[in-house]
Amino acid sequence: MDSFNVFIIIGCMIALWVAGKVFSIPIKAIAKLIGNSILGGILIFIINIIGNAFHFHIGLNIATSLLVGILGIPGVILLIVLKLFI
Repeated sequence: MDSFNVFIIIGCMIALWVAGKVFSIPIKAIAKLIGNSILGGILIFIINIIGNAFHFHIGLNIATSLLVGILGIPGVILLIVLKLFI
């Protein structure tokens, strides 16, 4: 067995370990995060529509949507406060 085969076997073992770790996360938690992120994006969109009259805009991207998805309403408040101070 040469060293190239050893590296391939070690690489496959590491890949299987990583795949096992990734798929061990409950699907329910991932679905909840995705659902909350979509709702967060909708909430940011609504804030942008209302804030348009006051020249207030929060960037709608994956980072802000995930922040609101993870933190919920406090995440929206955090984004509004950060936008007001920056």
